[in-house]
Amino acid sequence: MSAAADADAAAGALAEYRPALRSRVLLSGALLQGAATVHLIKDADSGSSFRVGPKEHFLIARMDGERSLREIGEEYAREYGRRLDGARWQQILRTLGTRGLLAGADARTPATPAPAPAVKAPAESGRGVLRGSIRVVADADATTARLHRAVGFLLTPGWLVPLLALVVAMEVLVVLRAGELLIDVRGLFADPVLLTAAAMLLWLSTALHELAHGVVARHYGGTVAEIGLRWRLPVVIMYCTVDNYLYLGTRWQRIHTALAGAVMNLLFLLPFCALWLYAPLDTATHEALGALLLIGSAQALAMLVPLPPLDGYRVVSQLCGATELAASTGAYLRLAARRDPAAGGYPRRARTAYLAYGLGTVLVLVLILAAFVAGTRHLLTA
Repeated sequence: MSAAADADAAAGALAEYRPALRSRVLLSGALLQGAATVHLIKDADSGSSFRVGPKEHFLIARMDGERSLREIGEEYAREYGRRLDGARWQQILRTLGTRGLLAGADARTPATPAPAPAVKAPAESGRGVLRGSIRVVADADATTARLHRAVGFLLTPGWLVPLLALVVAMEVLVVLRAGELLIDVRGLFADPVLLTAAAMLLWLSTALHELAHGVVARHYGGTVAEIGLRWRLPVVIMYCTVDNYLYLGTRWQRIHTALAGAVMNLLFLLPFCALWLYAPLDTATHEALGALLLIGSAQALAMLVPLPPLDGYRVVSQLCGATELAASTGAYLRLAARRDPAAGGYPRRARTAYLAYGLGTVLVLVLILAAFVAGTRHLLTA
């Protein structure tokens, strides 16, 4: 057989090749990063991830084992007006094969070199006297699944809507009686026993906050990688790592997962609010519960401030459809302030998102400062 015939046969075999991504390969939706639009691709087994552009994502997302490269190429040509040659396909397959993202033992075309074996970095213990972390459950995903089976019914509208209505009513009451509750907070810090009890309850609230993230992520098909304790002495907190948060099915599922912690903090306060309103308590206990309501509400709402690494930042990032939102916003605003022509190169959607995030964050911080000043003034004059 001639060399030309061999080349034709190889090209035909390549065109009919039907690549498939491994089941544990995750692809994100389109995200803004600076002036560009990117997609994230993650190998859930190794934890490695990388970014690709929209065109590369268009091709990779269609590698389902059903479509041939010829079919994918025709879809690409209709979308972008150009065809990919064999060399370009080989380059794409070589990259995916080297990263171990293709399924099956025959994940390579004959002309694609074997992927280099993955080298894992040595695991760090992450433990020290002053700072570190430790897992507290062997299988975090299984633990979260059991929790979801036990309390997942609370995520249905029939339960969730009334609970959220009660939370809103409670927060309105806290705002209306904030002056009284501030005095209660001052009294709480003068009572070591009640202060210790309140601190323990608030710590429990933070633990439930983390577990709520995991349960809601599990509700939407997410995977929880770790549940553990992290310490920066004298502070010790629980953490819950959702392995595929950015790859959950829809933007709203990711937003709900990010909001779950703060909502759990507020739900935790509802029984104490009922006791504060209706139970026949002595003055000290009544005031301690009032202080708990104010501090607990502030704790929950503080998590919604749109600054990294807080939950509010994750929510705003999803609303803007962006990754590394704070860094991208800072870079764009610096260019815009200098009237750099590069700022005009940002797409309109990016300019709107970064300007809205910058102004919104400043407004939130001003409101927090105003609330702090007003609270301090009230304590000094009461």
